[in-house]
Amino acid sequence: MDIVCLDLEGVLVPEIWIAFSKASGIPELKRTTRDEPDYDKLMNWRLDILRQHGLGLKEIQDTIATIEPIPGAKEFLDELRSLTQVIIISDTFTQFAKPLMQKLGWPTIFCNSLEVADNGEITGFKMRIENSKYTTVKALQSIGYNTIASGDSYNDLGMIKASKAGFLFKSTDQIKADNPELPAFETYDELLAAIKEKLD
Repeated sequence: MDIVCLDLEGVLVPEIWIAFSKASGIPELKRTTRDEPDYDKLMNWRLDILRQHGLGLKEIQDTIATIEPIPGAKEFLDELRSLTQVIIISDTFTQFAKPLMQKLGWPTIFCNSLEVADNGEITGFKMRIENSKYTTVKALQSIGYNTIASGDSYNDLGMIKASKAGFLFKSTDQIKADNPELPAFETYDELLAAIKEKLD
């Protein structure tokens, strides 16, 4: 039994924080897991910036409402889901993901949750489990699945390397250079063909 595990941001939809950085005019918020391997450090830094600027959940959700999937992403996902089971494993948050899942046809997503005060201030975040992408892949393997994984960032490397087959997709030159053993693709057609080859 195969199951495909995909990252969300940068793979199926544009990076939420980059879009919000543009919308809010705060260039520091462009920093993502492509730049910072330590997710806790990155998120705490983001929350500090939001507090400094008096921005909360509503402002980010307003930006997310304008984000469309990367062209071809829904068609890729639809075809993949017709062939095998697919789970999106993301370090984003349920409060961010819902409108994006609707645009992608409601695929299954495992992600995290934000702690939000009554006034809309994001006061913290709750990770579903530590090292969630790698841990989730290992858990799926423990119940009899062979995993095939793809992502673009540092926090995807654990699940990619732990899987039966793993691929970088739309990744950075640095990550590709640091992991030359991982096949790297730029188009959905290439990724779909590589996944199909690995399906039992």
